[in-house]
Amino acid sequence: MSTPTVTAPRIHTRGDSDRLTLETDIVHSSKGRHALAVLRLATGFIFLWAFLDKTFGLGFATPVDRAWINGGAPSQGYLNSDSVVGPLKSFFAGIASPTTDILFMLGMLGIGVAVMLGIGLRISAITGTIIMVLMYLAEWPFTANMGSNNPAIDYHIIYALALIVIAAMSAGDTWGIGRAWKRLPLVQRMPWLV
Repeated sequence: MSTPTVTAPRIHTRGDSDRLTLETDIVHSSKGRHALAVLRLATGFIFLWAFLDKTFGLGFATPVDRAWINGGAPSQGYLNSDSVVGPLKSFFAGIASPTTDILFMLGMLGIGVAVMLGIGLRISAITGTIIMVLMYLAEWPFTANMGSNNPAIDYHIIYALALIVIAAMSAGDTWGIGRAWKRLPLVQRMPWLV
């Protein structure tokens, strides 16, 4: 009986200027890559949908009369709502402004498009995690009867973890344009853009 061999993924250093780490260097199973691609597309669509719904008032979380294109204020509406509770409520109300509307909406659009395309996954993971942690803290799930069914892990944390896994596994190559993105000279010079 032969013992299966396990090979460590090849980590490319600055001396390996021919290419950055690919998804196949990390995830050796095609089923694993396909599962990560499904996770990436679903997670990206969550962020893209938030942008679309808040921009056009598609009637899911945002009614048409509160759509951004109709003068609605997406982050201000949320940050000044009854959804924001706990000891940080005054902080979040204090930062609510047209600037936070623009930053939030650009974040939702940028993260959604980048993650769905499989590019800029590191930046998307960092930005998305910051947004999700801030929203998690705004809803303050640590107190009973505050609307959360779990005081430690809620959907904000799951979305942040999904973004981190997608970036860590370089999951933009399968059903995305991550592989071509990594070959661009700009990305080769600035690998943080991966």
